[in-house]
Amino acid sequence: MPKSKRNRPVTLSKTKKKGREHKESIVNSIRDAVEKYNSIYVFSFENMRNLKFKEFREQHKLTSRFFLGSNKVMQVSLGRSAADEIRPGLHKVSKLLCGDAGLFLTNLPREEVERLFNEYEEYDFARTGTTATETVELKEGPLEQFTHEMEPFLRKQGMPVRLNKGVIELVSDFVVSEEGKPLSPESARILRLLGTKTATFKLHLICRWSPEDFELYREGLEDSDVESA
Repeated sequence: MPKSKRNRPVTLSKTKKKGREHKESIVNSIRDAVEKYNSIYVFSFENMRNLKFKEFREQHKLTSRFFLGSNKVMQVSLGRSAADEIRPGLHKVSKLLCGDAGLFLTNLPREEVERLFNEYEEYDFARTGTTATETVELKEGPLEQFTHEMEPFLRKQGMPVRLNKGVIELVSDFVVSEEGKPLSPESARILRLLGTKTATFKLHLICRWSPEDFELYREGLEDSDVESA
């Protein structure tokens, strides 16, 4: 009987070496990009959608470079203190790489970058566990957007429905989602069926670095916070 591939031993030293080489490759890529582009931005994101982000990145690949991944690796790439930063002032950028954040290196003018990020907004279906941004309520009565075959499925999602002459109808008002509360799996499925997109994928600029200056965008951050971080 052939041996299962899952039972084959794995040499930990090899996996550690591969992981280290991958990190070193990222560090080198970021450092090369620092030399190539005129300015560096830290940005944060909410409701990340990988396909949408990939499209956005492709649109600007001729003038810019994005990096997402381990914040620690990106910090090491730039330098985590004034003593080891690869360009003067980059340790300030490094300190702001926390949470859901990434690097954007570009040759685009500042005004163009600010416009791109401020205007970027993509709507999508909310996922299970995300906080509802609005209250969605269905009123008692017929649900003509659904075929009669969906009645059992809707009932399994907790909706008070029945068939009336081949038409699905709600026997009472039903709250699908409530603003400020996390979405259940059932709520997320119903919103998708309704075609209701309540999640917004957004990008927010946090700071900008150039050889000449450093600028903070995010409210609540001050230069003292960066220096002491």
